[in-house]
Amino acid sequence: MNYVEQDLPKAGDTVLVGLSGGVDSTLTAFMLKNMGCKVIGVTMSLWDGTVIEKNKDSNKVKMKEACYGPGEEENIEECTEFCKANGIEYHVVDVKAEYKEKVLEYFKSEYRNGRTPNPCIMCNRNIKFGAMLEAIDKLGIHYDYFCTGHYAKIVRPEEGIFGTDQRPFMISGATDVSKDQTYFLYRVPSDTLAKVRFPLATKTKAEVFELAKSANLKAADREESQDFVGEEYRDALFSDKPSIPGDIIDLDGHILGRHRGIEHYTIGQRRGLGVAASYPVYVHSIDVKNNLVVLAKNEELNSKGLIADDFVWPAGIEPKEEVETLVKIRLASRPVPCRITKYIPDAEDKTEYKGQPWKIIFDEEQRAVAPGQSAVLYKDGVIIGGGIISKVIK
Repeated sequence: MNYVEQDLPKAGDTVLVGLSGGVDSTLTAFMLKNMGCKVIGVTMSLWDGTVIEKNKDSNKVKMKEACYGPGEEENIEECTEFCKANGIEYHVVDVKAEYKEKVLEYFKSEYRNGRTPNPCIMCNRNIKFGAMLEAIDKLGIHYDYFCTGHYAKIVRPEEGIFGTDQRPFMISGATDVSKDQTYFLYRVPSDTLAKVRFPLATKTKAEVFELAKSANLKAADREESQDFVGEEYRDALFSDKPSIPGDIIDLDGHILGRHRGIEHYTIGQRRGLGVAASYPVYVHSIDVKNNLVVLAKNEELNSKGLIADDFVWPAGIEPKEEVETLVKIRLASRPVPCRITKYIPDAEDKTEYKGQPWKIIFDEEQRAVAPGQSAVLYKDGVIIGGGIISKVIK
């Protein structure tokens, strides 16, 4: 199918820009201002400091540059300075409560249930393209477009999708494949995407830094931030409840060692297992009911498919029949061919699914499919749907 890339804002348009203090969002605002747009900057305030307060005497808590952390105050100061220097109206909106509920608690709950969540996906859907925009609306601020520094494109199909006449706004890959962020954005609704644009879609990261440096933007000298939080922060985040140690076993049930709590492990993990084996071992699965971490050889982590639920489709339009497409099972994986059909649970399947589950069968077996991660579907380089992995088909 052919898609039409949507026009970027033009001179005279009012554009709301999500600012983090990083080079991508700062250059986005700078470019739009120079194009003659009326630019309004907005930063979401997420950090309440409670985790650090509880762990302030711990040497383990050393925060790197991240979207959530104690560096938020400095980021806001830099955004304020940038907006003042460039004549840009600027707002900071408090979404701490929404972030705690929709991202932090989700993150902890998923890991404690033996799953591997992706907090950035939920943050984009519920906070950056959700609560933050709602807060702006409550302030009575009107805008023609909402722009961010994501590497992605907004497109519309030339024809209706899935046998309908509907032509929803959809997300396509960016020019710089190495920085493509579409996987993080798949849950943002089509009606929200109607006013969203990504001005950096056709630029490479190297070009962005070059443009920022030539414009003498302070953000060009900043360390690029990581998403969410790093491993060094995990213990602090989970300090609200004591971890429950248990056995580490192999596929035959032999005890290999002890784990320090299932929330510290994920499918495919090799490092930090603390066991000695005559061959390399990886986390194969997590048995929540019996508090077990199961290890196996690398080749035993392969799966022929998965069941995913909590699905989202462009404008809510589901396919009526089997679809041959590509799927990404994690951010770092390459899209692989698959077939997707509606899944009808049998009497033996006691899983409580969120909405209609879908079965995805790979053309070639895939390694370390992790429940809790997202399975995102791509066709012709455009996201056509996605859901949360619920079960693995071995």
